[in-house]
Amino acid sequence: MKKGEKLTIHCYKHNGKIDRISGEAVVLEETDEYIVCANNKVKLTENDGRSHRTKETAILFFYKNEWFNILAQLKKYGLFYYCNIASPFVFDGKIIKYIDYDLDLRIFPDNTFKVLDKNEYKYHKITMRYSDEIDTIVQDSLNRLIKMKENGKAPFQKELIEKYYNMYKEIVSEE
Repeated sequence: MKKGEKLTIHCYKHNGKIDRISGEAVVLEETDEYIVCANNKVKLTENDGRSHRTKETAILFFYKNEWFNILAQLKKYGLFYYCNIASPFVFDGKIIKYIDYDLDLRIFPDNTFKVLDKNEYKYHKITMRYSDEIDTIVQDSLNRLIKMKENGKAPFQKELIEKYYNMYKEIVSEE
């Protein structure tokens, strides 16, 4: 991936059905661990055809070998994180694809957090027949994310998010 390249993001469910399509994301950097992208007020199209736009700039971290992805949301009220428990991504041309496993970790500017969508996870675990192996991976990934947050590991560092935000602004201003 090259800095400035534009990608689309497709989120699937375990049953293979597309759940959400996210409009354009600009590549900022690729490391051995993840790809960092950013977008601003991007269009999201839900599986029922409804669409809406996000309200802020987001810095997106898609991991190559971890079962989560992380969105740093630069809101008026501070830096929020929305962490999806999800399969490692794959590329399909200019599309990032991953499977969402329902559980989410929401981190607030005051560093408190909340695990979201536990009931959705329980429901889909039964209806989509998540294996015991998937269940273990999901639970371990959630615990690893919480430890990363508590230890201030990347990307849970304000300076890192600011670095990528400035990089994004520079790329966008050159277009």
